[in-house]
Amino acid sequence: MAKQIEINIQESESELKTLLNQQTKLLQYQRAKALLLIKQGKVIYTYQLAKKLKRERKTIYNWLKLYKNEGIVSYLKIKSRGSRKTQITEEVKEANYTFKLDYTKPYSENFTIETGAQYVLNNVSNDYEVQDLVGNIFVSNPNLTNIFEFDQNVLGLYGTAAYEGDKWGIKIGLRLENTDLNTLLANTNKQNNQSYTNLFPSFHSSYKVSDSYSLQVGYSKRVYRPRLWDLNPFFNIRNNFNIRTGNPELRPEFTDSYEITNIYDLGKISLNFGIYYRFTTDAIERRISTFENNINTYKPLNIGTTKATGVEFNTKYNVAKWLVFNGDLNYNTFKRQGTFNTTEIDFKADQWAGKLTSKLKLPTQIDFEIIGNYISGTKTVQGKIAENLFVDLGLRKKIIKGKGILSFSVRDIFESRIEKNEVIQDNFYLFNRNQRGRFITFSFSYGFGKGEAMEYSGQRRR
Repeated sequence: MAKQIEINIQESESELKTLLNQQTKLLQYQRAKALLLIKQGKVIYTYQLAKKLKRERKTIYNWLKLYKNEGIVSYLKIKSRGSRKTQITEEVKEANYTFKLDYTKPYSENFTIETGAQYVLNNVSNDYEVQDLVGNIFVSNPNLTNIFEFDQNVLGLYGTAAYEGDKWGIKIGLRLENTDLNTLLANTNKQNNQSYTNLFPSFHSSYKVSDSYSLQVGYSKRVYRPRLWDLNPFFNIRNNFNIRTGNPELRPEFTDSYEITNIYDLGKISLNFGIYYRFTTDAIERRISTFENNINTYKPLNIGTTKATGVEFNTKYNVAKWLVFNGDLNYNTFKRQGTFNTTEIDFKADQWAGKLTSKLKLPTQIDFEIIGNYISGTKTVQGKIAENLFVDLGLRKKIIKGKGILSFSVRDIFESRIEKNEVIQDNFYLFNRNQRGRFITFSFSYGFGKGEAMEYSGQRRR
């Protein structure tokens, strides 16, 4: 005998329709749909509801039992953040365009001049909405909701002159860049426009001492431009007491880099050992906290300068045709100087990082890679960050005569990449622990014409 549904739906039909439209996951959507069908009288028996939703009768029975015992919040699995019930939706639309023109003129066997231009357009719209549960309906919170528009256009002109002899080589370059950045916070109509033009000189020289040893020296000026996520005022609300915001007024940081590198080629083993000095102005401090009313709000800020002196070592060992090891080690000491509010910043610290990569060529054109990473703890402007140890792996297989590539990657296999940050100030202390967890990607790429398929890195967009 068919079992008739006996349940009292507390929500009105209009409330259920609103909840149904708000669901972004199939499970929650079907659960809301089940209540709406019952409320509308379109189903009377459990088997009818199971058939409409293509679910087992036992599953429908368990759903309705959960609703009857715990109500709509638990039934739809609405998560609690702090003292309120909230849900967050985010939609990102992005368009990137690159126009490039290069010209190369060899004047002799040893001397070459290159020149060119590049125009890069990056347009992003980030629609971010926070909704609070009021009664049984989610209502948009205007204080935490925004549409953030990010438009950045970079025009670059460059020229290089290179000489390459039997023993000695030199390359001198100059790049002119103009950056136009416009951001708009739609809900407040707050705009931030930046336009700046900069010259980036570079110089590199190498000398081959012997067949197995050469020496390189170099200088370059670099720029790091804030990304969308650095500028967006409402990017991440971890909970009601720990809010991460961007900073629309964040400026780019510029670095002058000087390097001396020793290169050894010993057959199956290659070794690079270098020392460097880097001076950064308008240095970006990623996490500056203010603590008011028991709420931690943090954002990136430009604070003074950073002077870093370090050593870098990397090696490659070709054990066999099917096995290669790569190792990287970097250690530096740095000095931070600047002013934050009315406080003078002046301290020294150090940090080191290491990476070991193993690459294996397996049968049937499969490449396997596993990477171990370590980043030490260090001091920050307001406190300190803890060390980090994590492992990534990847598999890649070429198919369709090399035109297609199947890629599989796992970032942070053991879920050990845990970010720990301490803020130690005279009037407050904060400890933050963040774990993103394991990140798995699978991708396929295909190259048309004479082009080759591109590999997907599996990295997060941040």
